Amino acid sequence: MKDNAPQGIASQAQLRLSYVRWALVTVPSIVFLGFLSGRAANSGYGNPWFAALEKPAIMPPGWVFPVAWTALYILLGLALAVILHARGARGRGIAIALFMVQMIGNLLWSPLFFRLHMVTEALWLLIGIFVVSAITAWLFARIRPVAAILLLPYLLWLTFAGVLNYQIDQLNPDAPTVVVPSFKTRI
Repeated sequence: MKDNAPQGIASQAQLRLSYVRWALVTVPSIVFLGFLSGRAANSGYGNPWFAALEKPAIMPPGWVFPVAWTALYILLGLALAVILHARGARGRGIAIALFMVQMIGNLLWSPLFFRLHMVTEALWLLIGIFVVSAITAWLFARIRPVAAILLLPYLLWLTFAGVLNYQIDQLNPDAPTVVVPSFKTRI
């Protein structure tokens, strides 16, 4: 019996399954790491230090951030899965490495801002994340354009987050030294 299919070439179904396998690892991993970073830093409106800061007029309500970040982390995971799936693509290694660099920066931003109260430093980190992410998107586009498209909402959000971070920094020059009054005596 003669098989007419070329040897060593995967079917479309096998290729889709391979991508799905990558996505089943990357998406939950990135969402979980983002959740962990935010939780460890006590991110958001529930943070007493953050609640004491003056906020810019463009500050969205608190519920927007977990919704936006969950969606963005899902898109990041899908974009990474596309690139991981593109085995043998030229530039794939450096694209993945830069993705990881920006992801580490992303995960460090919340502790820097919310836990350490380093608002100016968090802004500089955010600028660095944006630059590395923009280069990553460019590299992703050279490998698989859809992966770069998946990063566009993230780049837009980073721009908005940068504006918020800058305005909070300007409105709160004493942010690192803001002390939240305690209603309980600690012994």
